[in-house]
Amino acid sequence: MSREDARNRHDFTKIIGLFSVVTLLTFQGALSQRVKVEPEVMSYPSQAVNLRCAFTDPGGIQLTQVSWIYEPKEGERLNIAVYHPTFGASYPTSPLKGRVRFTTVPPSLNNPSIQISDVKMTDEGKYICEYATYPSGNEQGVTSLVMLAKPRNSASGVTVIASTVAAGAKPVAVARCESADGRPAAQIAWVTAVNGNATSASTTAADNTVTVSSQYMLVPTAADNGKDISCLVSHRTQGKPESFLMKLAIEYPPQVTIVGYDNNWYMGRTNVALTCQATANPIPTTIIWKTMSGQMPDTVQVKENVLTVLKVDEQVNTTFVCEVKNRLGTGKDQVTVMVREPSVVPSNAGVVAGAVIGSLLALLLVAALIAVLVTRSRRQQQGYRGNQNPSSYDIKSRIFGGGKKGSKNGTGAGAGGSGADGNNSPIYVYKEGSAHDGLTAKANHHVPLHLGGHGEGGVATAQDILLSGELDEAERRKFDQLEDDDVEESYDHFGKGGPILQLRPSHDQDGIMGGYLDDDMESQRDGSVISRTAVYV
Repeated sequence: MSREDARNRHDFTKIIGLFSVVTLLTFQGALSQRVKVEPEVMSYPSQAVNLRCAFTDPGGIQLTQVSWIYEPKEGERLNIAVYHPTFGASYPTSPLKGRVRFTTVPPSLNNPSIQISDVKMTDEGKYICEYATYPSGNEQGVTSLVMLAKPRNSASGVTVIASTVAAGAKPVAVARCESADGRPAAQIAWVTAVNGNATSASTTAADNTVTVSSQYMLVPTAADNGKDISCLVSHRTQGKPESFLMKLAIEYPPQVTIVGYDNNWYMGRTNVALTCQATANPIPTTIIWKTMSGQMPDTVQVKENVLTVLKVDEQVNTTFVCEVKNRLGTGKDQVTVMVREPSVVPSNAGVVAGAVIGSLLALLLVAALIAVLVTRSRRQQQGYRGNQNPSSYDIKSRIFGGGKKGSKNGTGAGAGGSGADGNNSPIYVYKEGSAHDGLTAKANHHVPLHLGGHGEGGVATAQDILLSGELDEAERRKFDQLEDDDVEESYDHFGKGGPILQLRPSHDQDGIMGGYLDDDMESQRDGSVISRTAVYV
């Protein structure tokens, strides 16, 4: 091919390229997408990358030419490869000339894919595969080439001096993090508990790599020293964010505290100690103990940050000072010791004596209570002994026996009429054979009887005074409270005359009579004992 032919071909290619651009602007989006390409292709520098392109289902459309156009992020569009079935392949002048070629030899309109070798970071951008067709015009597909460059990540802490005055203090950088020569740009984040702010900046190199740097700003204080801070770098080439853990380095003069004084240092107390605690960055270089008086007591021993008093005496009654130094300054603390008199330990003799006396009183009270209960129990047993010995404590002896004295209310009349004392007391008539627990007005009606006479229902008997077969516990207790002389006096009133009642118990109620008649008698306020079931006339 002559030089003139080559020039003509080049001019033709430029004309075709210009025509393609105009056609693209005119017919973009007018037809459905039939040019198939990959939306995005990623590549690392120095690698070779393939950009695929194909026209699907041309049908009655005639394909006349295919062109590859490079569109950088900044700058003009450039034709980098052109193929015409008659004129063949052409590679116009561009930054990719010599590194771009069609993948098939010879090229074809059905598969006009290209390959870019030795990819550079500046090759990143859009690559347009454009067909010139008849009668439809131009159709295209766009592939984005993303250049990847794995960054070099690093982080470091910055040693700073703590601010002494909070008001007006300016933040300073306490940590830095960098992601260098990456593509695309990395993202940097900070994780920490301290209260500060992050600042970031990025720069782009000639090869389109990006360096991102960030620093954490803080008004430093001594309390922030040693706290954790982490830098997290995220990038497309990394499977997960890369983390850098650091500790803040804040320098400050010593901060001193003396501990160990309990405000109870008394005369003669031994082995008490004061400890000088200091925090500083850098670490303290010297620790000095001294007193405000200038002279250290003889009983004091100093070993590093501990001051020990072997025995407290009057010389210890002073102010102790601890001074700590590092290259940034001096910190100190002081404690004033006040020596006290020995405390008197109270004796336990009084407490012991009180406990003994209290115990004795408690024992005496318990013994007295037991004695009262025993005496009461014995008296109750003596009061009911008549139930076991009828001859000495039966109902006949209580009512008909000849006692020492007559009743105070005149009981004790003879069998045939009123007694010498004029006893007009009534008695109840109990019909023999009646049930004790089923008394009724018809079965047992109680009428007053005169001595020696008869009631309405027949002759009065001793059973007429029975109301039930059970002993009332309350009445038994009431009877037990009678004094012995009152009981004898009450019984003597009934012994002056003949028997008032005719005792005719039935053979099956002998046991009941003894228990019931004991409960039948009731004591009076004047000391006498009368029957609760008799009607006195």
